[in-house]
Amino acid sequence: MMTANLEASENNLKPASNWQSPSAEVLEVMHTQEFPRVWTAPTGEYMLLADPVLYPSLAELAAPMHKLAGIRVNPAINAHHGRRGSTSPRLVRLEDRVTIPLDLPTDAEVYGVSWTADGQRFALTVKHTDHIGLWVGSVKGNLEKIEGIALNPLMGNAVSWLSDQQHLLVRRIPPRGPVPASARIGPDILESVGASARSTYEARNLLQTAYDDDLFEYYMTSELVIIATTTRQTTIIGAPAPYTMAQFSPSGEYLLVKRLVSPWSHEVAWRRFASEIEVWNTKGEMITTIASLPIADQVPTHGVPTGPRSIAWRPTAPHTLFWVEALDGGDPVAEVSHRDQLMRLEAPFTTEPQIVFQAEHRLRSWQSTEGGTLMLTQRERIRRWRYVWLLDVDNGTSRLWFDLNEDDRYGNPGYPVFQMLPNGRWVMRQQGNAVYFSGGGATDQGDRPFLDLRDLETGKTERLFRCDPERYEYFVAFAGNKTRDESRFILRSESAVDVPNYYLATFNQTLKAAPGEAALTREPITHFDDSTPQLRQIKKRIVRYEREDGVPLSFHLYLPPGYKEGRRLPTVLYAYPLEYSDATTAGQVSGSAQRFMRLYGASHLYFLLQGYAVLDRTAMPMLGDPETTYNTFIPQLIADAEAAVAKAVDIGVADPERIGVIGHSHGGLMVANLLAHTDLFRAGIARSGSYNKTNQPFGFQAERRSLFDAKDVYIQVSPLFFANQIDEPILIIHGSDDSNPGTLTFQSQVFYEAVRGSGGTARMVLLPFEDHGYRARETIEHVLWEQFRWFDQYLKG
Repeated sequence: MMTANLEASENNLKPASNWQSPSAEVLEVMHTQEFPRVWTAPTGEYMLLADPVLYPSLAELAAPMHKLAGIRVNPAINAHHGRRGSTSPRLVRLEDRVTIPLDLPTDAEVYGVSWTADGQRFALTVKHTDHIGLWVGSVKGNLEKIEGIALNPLMGNAVSWLSDQQHLLVRRIPPRGPVPASARIGPDILESVGASARSTYEARNLLQTAYDDDLFEYYMTSELVIIATTTRQTTIIGAPAPYTMAQFSPSGEYLLVKRLVSPWSHEVAWRRFASEIEVWNTKGEMITTIASLPIADQVPTHGVPTGPRSIAWRPTAPHTLFWVEALDGGDPVAEVSHRDQLMRLEAPFTTEPQIVFQAEHRLRSWQSTEGGTLMLTQRERIRRWRYVWLLDVDNGTSRLWFDLNEDDRYGNPGYPVFQMLPNGRWVMRQQGNAVYFSGGGATDQGDRPFLDLRDLETGKTERLFRCDPERYEYFVAFAGNKTRDESRFILRSESAVDVPNYYLATFNQTLKAAPGEAALTREPITHFDDSTPQLRQIKKRIVRYEREDGVPLSFHLYLPPGYKEGRRLPTVLYAYPLEYSDATTAGQVSGSAQRFMRLYGASHLYFLLQGYAVLDRTAMPMLGDPETTYNTFIPQLIADAEAAVAKAVDIGVADPERIGVIGHSHGGLMVANLLAHTDLFRAGIARSGSYNKTNQPFGFQAERRSLFDAKDVYIQVSPLFFANQIDEPILIIHGSDDSNPGTLTFQSQVFYEAVRGSGGTARMVLLPFEDHGYRARETIEHVLWEQFRWFDQYLKG
């Protein structure tokens, strides 16, 4: 077992000598700067770019941190622990492609961007060494910090523009005293009397003591402040509180707020704490209480809390609220005619809320078109089916627009394209009686993104753009929103050998195009370079095949630089099991062979630089009734793996005696089970996995039954109980501070002991300060070194 001892100093934290790094060739690729993040102005006239900071140092992860009700708090800045932003912000003007630099300190990082509706100004949420600051700029290139503001972003968006687009509503840290003093140490006590709560939260991240309660209230409390961006005048609204939502109505006359109220629960995370949902006037005086929600500590498995949820202002009305309420007690297995209902309440909020629509299935979302029609999405749990309804709430009519299997990637119509109204609210972009949809465009040859117009009456679609099969291109935003010019849009385009860049695309009716599609002309906006040309020597393609029972499957085959056809290689298989209702959707191809390859983090694709072949996105579908899918998890997993290995060997790439399997999280459980129940693989690497499902007695993944209802299933899918059958070497890697309730770190420790104690070959690597995913530079380098060493020894050796 590798553990790291760290020598702390005042300014940094130096890793002990047993940290390792991979080869210089791998490090060069790993530390290549990622492509910029992009925030497009609502008018499509400007793009704001900034360079992401890839890897925090181990010292940053090791810095003081509080685990408070599901939030990991960095006390130095009153923000999320370990989060990194982007540097070197600049604007690109689409009209002439001129780049306009923005003067931000070099040690500051952009967390978020909020544009005004006219696309001329923006607010930046910026990380500084001791606080989260607020900066305001314009497309002219000026950028200025608003002094005296330390934002509190811990429970939601801390910055938003008012409907007049001249003022900002921010959640800032109020004047406060010193951090609460530590309480004396005492026993940790939990008590339950007759409750039916099914908690899946990791206890170490929940509040546990009175001291935790004090810290939670201290760090989560904020005050609401209106800032005039021209005069810098500030106006405090209401009293400080732990606000989770603050949203002005489109008219600017009312403020919708949601605030948490004590006592703080020690059994659930903050999102299920008791809360008050209220409407205030602009002076911070309460007009009405929408709901007083109790602690949601008895929510059924895969259920929802009772009371209002998804509450928001209607974007196209001055001050009308809509929200969703459960009619089944939040219980997905309750036998009822309708599960949810949509509610409406209009100013002055003195009448009873109106029932607008009752849904047969669970309402997942509601959105508005520019014309005010509401689009509601329902989900049928058993069939995994999505229903999309249109509601004319003013005339009281409703109808089904379209429906589909939610797993059907080939038939997925995409999602609405949104437009910002002058009041700053987002609605579905509409042209006449149709709305724009964009989507991934999955096909059996790979993804081909598209842009459509879908008629609101008939549902008929007009295809405006579809990606060429030899490239990967997708719609970003319309580029003429200010003048309502929909003939131009921003397009992101790449191929296996062409760097992803942004283009100004124009529909050109004079050029020939495929039937039902329009032709485009393209003008480059950005000119990013290829900083890792060595990766262009990697070959990749999508390979399709069938499982023994006829279920169609696929994987993405990657071949290392310099590969010669017919040569068999040591091969790495990477996968993540997913659940499906039928074979048709389970066998659909995902991804595209035309994506431009960049490698980050502890990616398994780095094995390509070490002479391995890699099977990526290897399909591992679990078919069956959602209620009983995991009854056949092991035999289906074996059948999936057998088919993939057979195909890789059949096409002449994989050496059957030198195949390794790697997976993360649920994929880690997959690795352990495949080693326990098959002899397909020479070795395995299981990262941040779950190895004993009895530790999650009230459901896991898509399994809805409890341990007490399906005890044999819980045991059969848990490789811990079959550790004595693992006779291939297994490398077990886990973050020592994993907050995922299904993959607690101790599971790897117990699993390692079970394999080792049964005479198996195992190595466990615990990564200090790391969560479910790995972030620190030192960590990533060491994980790559461990992975290479393991497979080099047991596959190449």
